[in-house]
Amino acid sequence: MMKRIALYLLFLLVLYPLRGQTATEGKIFKISTDHSNLILMAGNDNLLYQLGYGDPDAPAYAIPARGIPREKEFYPAAGNGFIAEPALEVVHADGNTSTDLYYQNHETESVDANIDQTVIRLKDPQYSFYVDFYIRSYKKEDILEMWTEIYHQENGNVTLYKYASASPVFSAKEYWLTQFCGNYKREATIVEEKLSAGIKILDSKLGVRAHQMRIPSFMLSLDRVADEDEGEVYAGSLSWPGSFQLAFDLDWNNGLRALSGMNPYMSTYILEKDKKFKTPVSIWTYSRLGKGQASRNLHQWAVNYTVRDGRKDRPTLLNNWEATHCDFDEKKIVSLFDGAKEIGIELFLLDDGWFGNGEYARDDDKHGLGDWAPDIKKLPSGLSYLCKEAAKRKIGFGIWLEPEMVNPKSLLFEKHPDWVITQPKRAPLYGRNQLILDLTRPEVQQYEWEEIIDKTLRPNPGISYVKWDANRYVTQPGSSYLAPDKQSHLLIDYNNNLLGLMKKTKDQFPDVMMMLCAGGSGRTDYGSMQYFHSFWPSDNTDPLKRVFIQWGFSHLFPANTISAHVTRMGKRPMKFTIDVALSGAYGVDLDLSKVTTGEREQIRGSVELYKKSLRPIIQQGDLYRLSSPYENPCASLSYVSRDKTKAVVFVYQVEDGQNGIIRLKGLDPSKEYTLKELNPEPGTSSAFDMDAKTVSGEELMRDGFSPSCSKQLESMVIGLNIKN
Repeated sequence: MMKRIALYLLFLLVLYPLRGQTATEGKIFKISTDHSNLILMAGNDNLLYQLGYGDPDAPAYAIPARGIPREKEFYPAAGNGFIAEPALEVVHADGNTSTDLYYQNHETESVDANIDQTVIRLKDPQYSFYVDFYIRSYKKEDILEMWTEIYHQENGNVTLYKYASASPVFSAKEYWLTQFCGNYKREATIVEEKLSAGIKILDSKLGVRAHQMRIPSFMLSLDRVADEDEGEVYAGSLSWPGSFQLAFDLDWNNGLRALSGMNPYMSTYILEKDKKFKTPVSIWTYSRLGKGQASRNLHQWAVNYTVRDGRKDRPTLLNNWEATHCDFDEKKIVSLFDGAKEIGIELFLLDDGWFGNGEYARDDDKHGLGDWAPDIKKLPSGLSYLCKEAAKRKIGFGIWLEPEMVNPKSLLFEKHPDWVITQPKRAPLYGRNQLILDLTRPEVQQYEWEEIIDKTLRPNPGISYVKWDANRYVTQPGSSYLAPDKQSHLLIDYNNNLLGLMKKTKDQFPDVMMMLCAGGSGRTDYGSMQYFHSFWPSDNTDPLKRVFIQWGFSHLFPANTISAHVTRMGKRPMKFTIDVALSGAYGVDLDLSKVTTGEREQIRGSVELYKKSLRPIIQQGDLYRLSSPYENPCASLSYVSRDKTKAVVFVYQVEDGQNGIIRLKGLDPSKEYTLKELNPEPGTSSAFDMDAKTVSGEELMRDGFSPSCSKQLESMVIGLNIKN
């Protein structure tokens, strides 16, 4: 027996140096929002630990007598005792592959009454190597933004191999992860799964417009499948348009670490002395009331602080792409203006095909990208003429741009074949018959600004809207500009320079609204959205498919950012098509001279309804998801005005079948509401059995109503108003 005890003590003595010193006490501090706390501790071993994140009423974390395990480090570095997935991995100038990050100090400043910013300073005790960890808290919205700034003063370069923006830890019995994935035309598909031991990675390695297969956002539910209205749910998103990595490391003690940041794949970064490497903002919110409240937190934060002009109305617009593609002329475009005016549209957006001349005219997607002079054959009077003709009809004029791309069949490529991203000694690979201009190159940055963006917008002040597209991703990440030892900087430097170009466009043209497009939703991140008013969620405009696509995006983005257009795709009933589009930033993508008189009247009525009644509720109200198309034959969602005096409910029948009761949410239980179907089928009376009735908010939330829909592609739009 004594021999066994001796062997056990020897084992502990051997193991203890591997674990190193652990904290048994320390300096505890909190970063709080109205409904969440992040609790950190600077331990007496000099390391920074996370004691909790979430419910502010949760019991205080008890520090074990043997000390806090290293798995609780808040921002762990690799190479000196930490054996799980690290947030930071570097090689110092002298070749040392280990890093310690000791807490130095922290300070919090009040940005305004709602926002605090905390910076926590960490340093390696043996090297002049520093990490400043920033946390910005938005109290009312329950949002935390986290990012780092990494720098050093070592004698030589430090090499960064891994550099997460944030890596909070969680403690629960079970963890359920919700991701939003799906390739082109099936974007934001919801996939939920229970996490098991090991590392689950959601990532993109596409470099540019990197979100085609998966967006850099997720939801995490503790101890149960994520519910719409109950349970602890965290939502996270990364403000970065390039390759990303979201890693969920479930360790041997059933603790979970969630790392988010730029993808280190092919992106080793050489950091020079006194230069700062800033990671993208990692966005977090906590909800005790399920996914719905997490979404509303993100939406309110977005419109209040992040999305460009978040409180500004998004205009109704008519886009010509699905009506004409590249086959149009000046007369045709002006005729589309007339149709737009007739139905009350506020803005016309001229899409792809307006530029390039001669053999490189943009008559298809094989020619002209890079040559941004208007096509004198199609548009002999130029863009200024179109601006004036639109203004005569009192509608705005918008333009499509794809500044980052070039066709090999273009004057630009003939002059500067070295300006593109490709690999030497390899045959070039094309996507949509185009290549990507290398934004790490100063001449390309200058060209995209001076010869594309500024040259299009400044001489044509009548342009009030831009659709910024990007129709391929990186498959050969090589730069003829970057030095051989800096090739791995390409994907990071490209996107930093891209964000700089977007910012410059916003700053120089503050009155020009902008839609973000990337072959659909190839850029759906809040880093880009700070310079844009809306985004194009998918090239799939079939309204039946859009119910699912827009449902997915609603978990993360407010309705005023989600562009939704009426089109012919899928050949669905016009009422269903309109009703689906009405739930986002409303637009039309049709040649109105080719629709029937009845359809034109339906569209005209919908535009009037949206502008007069629905837009302020949908674009500025609170979203409540009522019935999921993933679980029921119908999808239903509602928007409630912030003062709870008005609401609109959408019902979409995605399959044949009888529906259960739909219970409303977010109303004032003490108020009486009148209900009315707002967009009934033309020529029919409303089948809604509660039409014109007055019902209390309490009853509507408790007892709900039964929609009259039962057959696939039926739909309803129901308006609620408080009875005066």
